[in-house]
Amino acid sequence: MNTTELVEQSVKAMDDKRAENIAVLDVRGISLIADYFLICHGNSEKQVEAIARTLKDVALEQNISIKRLEGLDHSRWVLVDLGDVIIHVFHKDERSYYNLEKLWGDAPNIDVTKMLS
Repeated sequence: MNTTELVEQSVKAMDDKRAENIAVLDVRGISLIADYFLICHGNSEKQVEAIARTLKDVALEQNISIKRLEGLDHSRWVLVDLGDVIIHVFHKDERSYYNLEKLWGDAPNIDVTKMLS
């Protein structure tokens, strides 16, 4: 599976768990740690945990190694590191506080509606 397919599968998995405001930032050439940042939020700790666990399951089903999975103990900000794709699953309150979209504001935002159609 290439990186673009991984992004699409991850976006669909987040959408299946009713993740809100899914954003895909193309950080190629801007960040040395990844090619894409995916950001979404849930409205409760249980929803954040469900989104993160689904992303983990999708990666394992596709034989993609999970470099790091952090934050499940509190489920306020869960980081799922899949190498070229890093996914941030926030609780709604934390997302607005950390505002990663503004921090990486110079990264092009990819339209996810095409991935979900």
